[in-house]
Amino acid sequence: METILVKTAQLLLSLSILVVLHEFGHFMFARLFKTRVEKFYLFFDPWFSLFKVKKGDTEYGVGWLPLGGYVKISGMIDESMDKEAMKLPAKSWEFRSKPAWQRLLIMLGGVLMNFVFAMVIYIGILYAWGESYLPTENLKYGIEVSEIGAEVGFQNGDKILSVDNQYIENFRKIVPTIVLENAKTVQVERNGTKTDVDISGEDLALMIKSKSIIDFRKTFDISVGKVAKKSPADKAGLKKGDVFETVDGQSFEFYDEFSDYLKTKKGQNIELGLLREGQKISKEVEVDEDGKIGFYASFNNIDFVEFKSIKYGFFESIPAGIKRGFETTKDYLKQFRLIFNKETEGYKSLGGFATIGNIFPGTWDWYSFWNMTAFISIILAIMNLLPIPALDGGHVMFLMGEIITGRKPGEKFMEYAQITGMILLLALVLYANANDIIKMINGTF
Repeated sequence: METILVKTAQLLLSLSILVVLHEFGHFMFARLFKTRVEKFYLFFDPWFSLFKVKKGDTEYGVGWLPLGGYVKISGMIDESMDKEAMKLPAKSWEFRSKPAWQRLLIMLGGVLMNFVFAMVIYIGILYAWGESYLPTENLKYGIEVSEIGAEVGFQNGDKILSVDNQYIENFRKIVPTIVLENAKTVQVERNGTKTDVDISGEDLALMIKSKSIIDFRKTFDISVGKVAKKSPADKAGLKKGDVFETVDGQSFEFYDEFSDYLKTKKGQNIELGLLREGQKISKEVEVDEDGKIGFYASFNNIDFVEFKSIKYGFFESIPAGIKRGFETTKDYLKQFRLIFNKETEGYKSLGGFATIGNIFPGTWDWYSFWNMTAFISIILAIMNLLPIPALDGGHVMFLMGEIITGRKPGEKFMEYAQITGMILLLALVLYANANDIIKMINGTF
């Protein structure tokens, strides 16, 4: 419960910051071009608001429905659907009376603010924390694979050499590179021999749906980190800190060998040789039907994995942060492309608020918070650029058409387009959140 609350708090804070900044982008350009802004709201306020205050021509407030926010710009057909005001003659301070290029900048202001803010966050992250990653060449014992990883064709102990014959410096970028670049082969060293692992469209679909594919291979130097309640480990009396020595009288070199052994003992009892506070003890534990005994392993020694750290000075962090922002944008656009790929079925992985909230860690960590906030800022920018009426991108699409043809769309047409866009957005939100519910029911969230 505490974990869920922490994730929810991080999500709400992150979205609140991003929504206010996005709407401020519209507000800033509107004021620059002397366009009246009637409302500036965090969250939506149907029927009533939690807080509001009026300064000048603008009402600032906080709504009760935490699904975003908005600015209401005079003389513009938006989600408020204020048709009565549009029947009156256009005033000089209204959106509709401004030149097309000014209206275009007003509509692009929110997206520009999201992109700029993401860059600023990345600059700050690199300056404050630097960068740390695991070089692919530093995997001393190769990789360990999940069931999906094994189904794709990887094996425990494989050493990744390249993806489509291109070396990937950062180990954590190997799977994203395979998926986003639609890789056909992965070169590995297996038992001293170079081997190609072929990647099919079906493999890519499996990798998109799975949380875990490959990880660095860990030795069998483990202790109990946490015991799941009412699990076989709990019933057998395992405690946090118990150190594993033997299983059925044998030991293992690697953790994946222990995991594989448990899968051969489903529904059977095994005998664990443990070290508790310096004393040798043994415990008989039943292996459940999933091949698990119900504990989280704590790895006592991963010193064999050598991470690489890079520190940035203030001026060094600026180009590095901007570069990371552009790379993140490019990678997300590639992810977005997968949604429409029938072979990879990326649309089935589309998630709603629960999915977004779940990317935050269960404990409050400012490094992770700002990383996730920068990423979501880029997502909001790209999503808002979609050419759907009711989104900024829909308004931009019509404005670009007006600039090219010299003809302004009729207000009745814009009204119907806005309604259509709102229906499409509602359907998309319902579909994404329905996916979350289905994942929860199936236990795959």
